[in-house]
This record gives sequence, C-alpha cells and structure tokens, in this order.
Amino acid sequence: MCGIVGYIGKRKAYPILIKGLKRLEYRGYDSAGVALISDDQQLNVYKTKGKVSELENFVTQKDISGTIGIAHTRWATHGEPCSANAHPHYSSSEKLALIHNGIIENYAVLKEKLQAKGYIFKSSTDTEVLVQLIEYMKVTNQVSLLAAVQLALGEVIGAYAIAILDKEHPNEIIAARKSSPLVVGIGEDEFFLASDATPIVEYTDRVVYLEDGEIAVINRGEELKVVDLNNVETTPEVKKVELKLGQLEKGGYPHFMLKEIFEQPDCIHDCMRGRINVDVDNVVLSAVIDNKERLLNAKRFIIVACGTSWHAGLIGKQLIESFCRIPVEVEYASEFRYRDPVINEEDVVIAISQSGETADTLAAVELAKSRGAFIYGICNAIGSSIPRATHTGSYIHVGPEIGVASTKAFTGQVTVLAMLALTLAKAKGTIDESYYLSVVRELNHIPEKMKEVLKLNDKLAELSKTFTYAHNFIYLGRGYSYPVALEGALKLKEISYIHAEGYPAAEMKHGPIALIDAEMPVVVIATQNGLYEKVLSNIQEIKARKGRVIAFVTKGDTVISKIADCCIELPETIECLNPLITTVPLQLLAYHIAVCKGMDVDQPRNLAKSVTVE
Repeated sequence: MCGIVGYIGKRKAYPILIKGLKRLEYRGYDSAGVALISDDQQLNVYKTKGKVSELENFVTQKDISGTIGIAHTRWATHGEPCSANAHPHYSSSEKLALIHNGIIENYAVLKEKLQAKGYIFKSSTDTEVLVQLIEYMKVTNQVSLLAAVQLALGEVIGAYAIAILDKEHPNEIIAARKSSPLVVGIGEDEFFLASDATPIVEYTDRVVYLEDGEIAVINRGEELKVVDLNNVETTPEVKKVELKLGQLEKGGYPHFMLKEIFEQPDCIHDCMRGRINVDVDNVVLSAVIDNKERLLNAKRFIIVACGTSWHAGLIGKQLIESFCRIPVEVEYASEFRYRDPVINEEDVVIAISQSGETADTLAAVELAKSRGAFIYGICNAIGSSIPRATHTGSYIHVGPEIGVASTKAFTGQVTVLAMLALTLAKAKGTIDESYYLSVVRELNHIPEKMKEVLKLNDKLAELSKTFTYAHNFIYLGRGYSYPVALEGALKLKEISYIHAEGYPAAEMKHGPIALIDAEMPVVVIATQNGLYEKVLSNIQEIKARKGRVIAFVTKGDTVISKIADCCIELPETIECLNPLITTVPLQLLAYHIAVCKGMDVDQPRNLAKSVTVE
C-alpha cells in the first residue's frame, strides 16, 4: 500500500529518491520521508505529513548529500498521518533507519517486551517496533545487520516489505519482503529498490523480484546477494522490464485518470493483439491451449477479486455461464479467504487483480491452491505476485495505471474474460458458431466504438456541472449492465466523495425507491437489450416520483429520450459486450463531477492504488 524507494551507487541519491516517490505516490500520499547517509557519514532522516511535494519543501536548506538512501510515501495503517508516524523510523540510537510497507500483526506484544527492556517509542506505528527490535537483536547478540534482520523477522507475524540503513555500514542496504512487493533494479555499479518497477525503468530495465521470505543484501561495488531467514543463499533471477517511461507521464492531460480513460481504445486493441486472428474469426489464449484438459473438465469456476476487479468478475460470470454452461461463483477475496469455503480439485479459481499484489486476492489464491484447485490469474502488472503464484493466466496488457480510480484495467479485465469465455465455449462446443463469430467480430470493433464514446467528453463535462450539488446518486442497470452500475457508482464515490449506490434496476422497488425525490439523480444504463422494456418501466417509476434521470441509451433511441431528463446516446453493440461501451461515459461523468468539485482526482483521500495489506 505504501511506496518504497532506495538507491545506492555513484549518483546523488536524493533526486532519484524524490523522483521515485512521485512515481509511487499513487500507492499512498498522507506522509513522506527520506533517510540519507550524507557525505560526512551522518544518517539524516527527514519526514513530514502530506504529499511528496511537502517533503521537498521541508528539506530545503537541509543536508541532502549522499549516494545512498531510502525513501517512503505512506498510506496510514497504524497511527494517524503525522510527522511522527511518517517513515523512515530511527532506532533508539539513531544508528538505524527503516521504511516499511505492510502490517506487523504482533507489534503490540513485541512493543511491550521492548518497553520492558527500556526502549522508548516516539510514534504509534508498528514500523517503529520493527526497527527497535532489529537494533535490540543486533546489540544483544553482537551480530551483523543482516543477522539482526533475520532474527527480528523470525519473531514477526504479518506482512512486510522493508529497507534499512545502518550508519555504521554506509555502503549497504538490507531489504526484505513477505506478502508485500519489492523489486531490486540492477544498473551499472548501482542498485535501485522500489515497491514496483515504475521508479526504476528510467535507469535500468534489469530487475529482480524478491520472493516471500527473501532478503536482499545490497552492497556498493558488489554483486546482489539474496538469502532467506536461515541465511541460505539463492540465485536471483534477473528479468527485463518492458515498461516505457512515456507510459508514466501525463502526456498533456490534466490528470492520469483522464489520460487512462482516453487510452482505452488503444489498450483494448493491445489486449486483443495476437489473441484474435487476422481473419477475425477465432480467439486463441495460450493459457487455454496449454491447460485445455484442466480447464475444460472444470465442474465450477470461482472468481475471486476486490473492488473494481470484483465488478469485472460479475460480468465474467455472466459471460462464462452464458457461453460455456459452467456454474460460476464470484467472491470477494477478503470474505472467501476467511469463511472456510468448499473448494474441490475439479474447481478452477480465477483471480483478478490489476496490480497482481492485492493482499486478500493473493491469500485467496494460496488457500485455493492448498485445497487442490487450479488457479487462473488475470492481472496487469507483469512479474507481480499473483501471476507468479497461479498455475496459468492472462495479462490484460493495458499498460501502467497510475490514477487510483481504475479505468482501463476494468475494461481490460472484461475483455480478457470475454476472450476466455469465447475460447472455452468453442473448445467445449457450447456456443453456436454463427453467434461465436458475431461476438468475435464485434469485440474487434469495440476500440473504434470506444473512440465514438470519447467524443462525448465535452457534453459529459457540461452535464457534470449540473450535479455537483448532489449528495447522493443511484445507478441502475440490468443483466450485463448491473455490474456497470456498480462500477459507475464506485467511480463517483472514489473521486468526488458523493455517496452513490448501484442496484439491479428491478430491485429499486424493494427499498431504494424510498430515496427518490427531486433532489436524487438516478443514472440508468438503458441500452437496447432483452430487458429494455423492463428498464423503461423502472424509469417511468422514477419519473413518477420526480427523480432526475440521466439515461445512457443506444443511438437512435426515441422512447427514453422523451421521458429522461438527459439522454446520452452510445454506439450499438452486442448485449454481452455492452459493458465495454457503457462503462466509458460513466468514468467520464465521475471524472468531470470530481473536477467541478475541485477534488484531487488522481489521489483521492484515504485511498491507494494497490491494497497490499488487509
């Protein structure tokens, strides 16, 4: 959840660390800090509440010299956002400084033991407990920093990615991970450290993804050394990162979110490239070819995901059940992992996560694997934990998503789920050939139709001004449009802080209709499909109670346009692919309402992009 950066080499560390924090600020931004071993061998820690820009202001006129350092941008878990709780944390002697992403679950017990030995704490964080514990182990046992880290982590219960500096060893960084991501970049006589590859790609494309339980010993002028808690050395696997620096810039857009919304046509094209053949009559997923027997013999699919990915899973359920005639369950990963679910060896579990690091989803994967299920991952971040933990899967290939509110990852996930359903259905013989061809060909046209929708941007920007007053919204949809309603409501909540709820349109009568009045905007996804007449009736019920209806309809609609307060016409498509079209204007509507309200669209309060803690 938090962002970690580190550097050791010949360059000045501070500029690299600050730039890295800005690249990682989507992971957390309520406080930030940096630790540097200066040119005169002092261990300087500077930290402050607020964003990275506040840290930059804070260090003005301070000693930021040195060619080794670590830095952190925080999403608060233990302790409120303030300077005292910001990372890095000193040890009592101020000889050690540590940064940490994760949660130490037994920190209270460890803290009591340390306090009994005379240790005094200056923060309310679990992280300070860890750095004090490491120093205690180092001093008491008269061992090296590496050995002290190994001993301390042996006492720890929870998740962590850490990096630590020792004033007495100014040419070394020790880093370790368990259930939180950590990447080491390898340059020419220099090393980089980060929570993901985004701060590293500017300097090198060679990285090592640390595995759970591994500790990186990074020394100036030496090869990278990786050991485990028992000091058994492993050979690190160096991988090449394909990420391009231009993907991490706004490219002239005012916000990453708007850029990523507009990238969707190209992203969906990239997602399908090499998977839909040139004749546009067949979909091929290598993961299905390589694991055909296991997938085709599945008695049940279970989709586990969180947030936006869970909404994509709801669409995937309808696609797989409709095309493949296999029962599908969709579970919140956070609930699935704790309710002792019934999992069989004939089950296939589909884990969906943009970052590939979502803690609850990763834990659900490990649980399902332990019960013998076959695991299929759908992720965006190449080399992340979930793809490494699953048996097979598909990347969505939409490029880095920096805006905290997910946009292109959602449509990429839905696209992959559609291709997976089509591939399985054809192999099983459960889909009519002519219908199969029509869906494949229409899927190929989706990027162009998305471009048509994006031309509505100015109209939606103007419309959004009307609704900045609202305190509540209701989103309604049926069939494939119900998960879209949920996703549209989530986008509005995330970035504008307006309370919004998504419902199946028919369920409105079972409670939510009590909320309808002249002050209640109701967004209805009412495109042409088999339930159009039903949705029309729901709109009439809303209007009878003076509700304000914003309807998203199929181009040429002449019925709903007469009764809705506002109609947005969208290109026609096959019903099962409607979510790829209808989601885009809801993203734009949420974006423009938030902008009109003056909100920080890319970094909404209390949120972070990658939820790597429970």
